[in-house]
Amino acid sequence: MTLEQSILNAVRALPPEKQAEVLKIAESLKQDAETKRPRKSGRGLWEDLGISLSAEDIGEARKEMWGNFPRNDV
Repeated sequence: MTLEQSILNAVRALPPEKQAEVLKIAESLKQDAETKRPRKSGRGLWEDLGISLSAEDIGEARKEMWGNFPRNDV
């Protein structure tokens, strides 16, 4: 039995008001799938700004941000 057939069988076993709920959810999922765009990478976001970050730059920024973060030394 295919996934589609399993879904149809499950929906058919529901009362009409629950079938309506399933339809609303399915339509919402379909709309979400159609409207999602692929995410740009971080580099793509600032590509036109001429910014160039190295791994060293990122490491320094992380140290600066997290340097005073309290730690539980166990």
